[in-house]
Amino acid sequence: MSSGTYLGFDAGSKRLGIAAGEAITGNARALEVFECHEGTPDWSRLESLIREWRPTALVVGIPRHADGSASHSTRLAERFAGELARRTGCSVHRIDEHLSSHEARSDLRQRGRPAKVIDAEAARIILETWLSEQTP
Repeated sequence: MSSGTYLGFDAGSKRLGIAAGEAITGNARALEVFECHEGTPDWSRLESLIREWRPTALVVGIPRHADGSASHSTRLAERFAGELARRTGCSVHRIDEHLSSHEARSDLRQRGRPAKVIDAEAARIILETWLSEQTP
C-alpha cells in the first residue's frame, strides 16, 4: 500500500458518507455527508472534494446480507464505485462493509454525537478497516 491520504465512502440511496484517512497512521476521520438523489450524489461537488484532497486511492464499502448475498444496496454501492473510478481516474478499492452503520451508530451514541453524521462515521469505519487490512 502506498503512503498518503485515502478517502472512504459509505454509499447509500439517500446519503453518501465520506471520510479521510492516512496510510501511515491507519486512522481516519469522518468528513461530511452528501445528500443523494436515487443513489446519485452531486458529482461536481464530489469531484471538487477529491481534487482538494488529492487522495492516493478511494475505498468504497460494499454492503451485503449476513449470508454474503447481494442486495439492492450492494448494486447501488457497486454502481457508485464504478462511476467513481470512471469519473476520477483514481484507483477504487472495495471492501465488505458488513455492520459498519451499526458500529457507527454505537460509536456516536457513546461519544454523544448526533446521529445525522452516521454515514460519515460509517465511512470512517470502512476506511479504517481497509487501512488495517493493508498493513502486513
